[in-house]
Amino acid sequence: MKMKIAVSDCLLGTKCNYSAGHNKDDFIFNELGNFVEFIPFCPEILMLGTPRETIRLVNIDGKECVIGNSTQTDYTDELTQISKELIEKIMKQEDVCGFIFKSKSPSCGIERVKLYSTKNNSLEPYTTAGVMAKMAILNYPLLPIEDNSRLIDSWLRENFVMQLFAYFDFEQFKKGATKVNDLVIFHTSYKFLMMSKSTKTYNELGSIVANRVKLSFDELLATYEKAFKEALKLKNSRKKSFNALQHMYGFVKDFVGEDEKEAILEQFEDFKNGTIPIISAVSMLELFAKKYECKYLLGQKLLHPYPKELRLRSDIKAFK
Repeated sequence: MKMKIAVSDCLLGTKCNYSAGHNKDDFIFNELGNFVEFIPFCPEILMLGTPRETIRLVNIDGKECVIGNSTQTDYTDELTQISKELIEKIMKQEDVCGFIFKSKSPSCGIERVKLYSTKNNSLEPYTTAGVMAKMAILNYPLLPIEDNSRLIDSWLRENFVMQLFAYFDFEQFKKGATKVNDLVIFHTSYKFLMMSKSTKTYNELGSIVANRVKLSFDELLATYEKAFKEALKLKNSRKKSFNALQHMYGFVKDFVGEDEKEAILEQFEDFKNGTIPIISAVSMLELFAKKYECKYLLGQKLLHPYPKELRLRSDIKAFK
């Protein structure tokens, strides 16, 4: 079963922007599209069709209003209602695991959307988010949400894709989870991925699973879910990932020879120093985990957090 991602329709090549053109994104459509099912949306075309007059966000007496550039029509209430209905319709579908919005759009930008002042049409000294994007972020704070412009950054792209697939993985796990041991198994597979994001969070999740306060399973699962999905929003770092790799190495260090040990640790150091991408260090570790039949390591999501065909971990800039 493929996960579903809601995506601004223009990013998928549909000619639905204000000029009846599109903003097709090759990574989203051609690469990520091999592994997900898209739910296309465009609130502006529902409101004004295409081609259409452009709209902007204007600060009117402290309220962000949607104003037509040509007609000066106030579309605030209409766009707000359309956005609300679209989000509700999207979220009613099963396995929706995220949104990708069109950047800088007055309806869909998640940040850096221009906000104009009523004084001489000047820009306010700060930016905002688009109407629909802001609504999605506020109502679904744990859901993976990004825009196409931010996904150009290799680090943000890698983190977002990791978040998407882990979020989907949890949703699938939750459907069949019935007992604490199920949660223990799931958590165990994500231990080092969590460590690569935050040692504090890694410890907190372990404490939840230990269930020292004796919560019912449903309460335990709900508590873990919130903490897990909040942790997925954290960004990895080269230093924290290096630390996680070292801990993983501890499970094979008693088996490897001196030459092998030197090779593994050299790869780790090169990754930490930004000389090689993480895939080189991870592949070396996985090689020895297979050689010495370390099933615990081979079950770790940090080795393969998403399809390798996306090739995101081959980029040195995917980690900072």
